[in-house]
Amino acid sequence: MNNNPTQHTNIPAILVIAGSDSGGGAGIQADIKTASALGVHAACVITSVTAQNTLGVHSVYDLPLDVIEAQFDAVLSDIEIGFAKCGMLNSPEIMRLVLAKLAEHDIPFVLDTVMAAEAGGSLMQDTAIDVLRDEMIPTAYVITPNIHEASRLTGTQIKYREDVYTALEKLVQLGARSAVITGGHFDATDYLYTNDEHVSIPGSFIEGGTHGAGCSYATAITSYLCKGYTLESACRSAKDFVTHAIAASVAIGHGAHPVNQSAYMIEMGERFMALSDVREAVELLVASDTAHVLIPEVRSNIGKAITNAVLESDVAAVNGRMVDMRGRIQPVGAVDFGASGHVARIILVVMGYDIIRRSGMNIRYSEKAVQVCEEMGLRCASFRRQDEPANVKTMDWGVSSVIERLGYVPDMIYDLGDVGKEPMIRILGDNAVDVATVVVKIANRL
Repeated sequence: MNNNPTQHTNIPAILVIAGSDSGGGAGIQADIKTASALGVHAACVITSVTAQNTLGVHSVYDLPLDVIEAQFDAVLSDIEIGFAKCGMLNSPEIMRLVLAKLAEHDIPFVLDTVMAAEAGGSLMQDTAIDVLRDEMIPTAYVITPNIHEASRLTGTQIKYREDVYTALEKLVQLGARSAVITGGHFDATDYLYTNDEHVSIPGSFIEGGTHGAGCSYATAITSYLCKGYTLESACRSAKDFVTHAIAASVAIGHGAHPVNQSAYMIEMGERFMALSDVREAVELLVASDTAHVLIPEVRSNIGKAITNAVLESDVAAVNGRMVDMRGRIQPVGAVDFGASGHVARIILVVMGYDIIRRSGMNIRYSEKAVQVCEEMGLRCASFRRQDEPANVKTMDWGVSSVIERLGYVPDMIYDLGDVGKEPMIRILGDNAVDVATVVVKIANRL
């Protein structure tokens, strides 16, 4: 182990200034999870401690000003901070202290105008609203209110898009360098106003909990800005991040479900691993002297799905499939998501029964190939296209009928085809490299 503290990789550092959510869904907890997921270090200053869960805020305790100031001094005397994010600031006194410390160290900040919890309960004293409007907003790099907060701060009743534009301009007139109004309570579009220009960042409403979404969004913007993104790019990337987090929200407690900040990082990692797996499998097939004999007339594809795959676009495969070219397998295009229909559908159906089996490849049918599979100890099964009910998709029905009949997912499923339909073998496995290895072994025995 290398214990030399001088040899390390620097990552950007932000300062998150907010309250603590004892339920773990929002506040400083959401901020730290967001920054970590985006590869940014989050130092923190806790301003208040809330007794809070998914059902709402039970009580709020503001930390003494000297304790808050001590956190600032400890962090800023040691860590170089690129950007700060201000969340829950419950009182005028806390706001003025935060402003003074950020100004003292010339740190630009993103202002999340937190007034109430998603699950219910106030997170800002009424006496602090004027200080927020008159003192904090004028010094902010960008502010990120939702529709309700923007209405309260500007006195604008927001019903239509033009009202959003009016509110944004009023917010910037208050002194903020830029403003973005989030559309989660309106039309799912985020509206950014910067440099006298309106920018729409479209989105769509998705199923999922939103507890902590506002905190995560503002911290994501802060993280991206600290990494050198432009403001517009930071807002677009933050929206994508939070959309993933909402879609993967976790059913914790009995109230508003917290967003899942890890979902973005995990999915991006899984997508990278799936692409790498399929690329390695293709290399293995290309290197084989025999695997080309298993390419059917309709060509072959090999795929690997991410864990939470639900669409063909969640399955990595070869664009244009693979062909037999002069006695070698040749991929027609690059490996990408959404590149397969046939094999992807098979994998998605199989995952409905066994989430571990996330890969598959179609190969040429022959009686000898089936015999070889059986001799290799593969669990083999088949279906008859002629038994297919009306108004169903062949692969969905065929694969499902086999698995339900057996009570488990076999290693190989084949059919003898039908009029205009080529007979086919499908090799199934946990990953693409394993599937390709099996295919090469089958080819070597033929």
